[in-house]
Amino acid sequence: MERAIEIVKKNQIENSQWQKEATEARDSWGWMKYSMQIALKVRSIMKSDGITQCALAAKLGCTQQYVSLILKGKENLTLETIAKLESALQIQLWGSSS
Repeated sequence: MERAIEIVKKNQIENSQWQKEATEARDSWGWMKYSMQIALKVRSIMKSDGITQCALAAKLGCTQQYVSLILKGKENLTLETIAKLESALQIQLWGSSS
């Protein structure tokens, strides 16, 4: 009987973690959809221009690891970071093109 109780408690903990992760993902979706769009555009430009993550990191003044997070589309980018990306890649990521 104790084994069954342990299994139930373990499942409750695992389900609790799953629910927490699902809630966090749902709550972050608003900014994440924009982050993913930016990541796709940046990846495309980097590929077409032959720019490596290390080279972009040097232009941005950050680490290659941070660039990797940006390119995964899961980083909540600041306006400052978006502006730095635009400047480094000479593209427009945000706003109107007027």
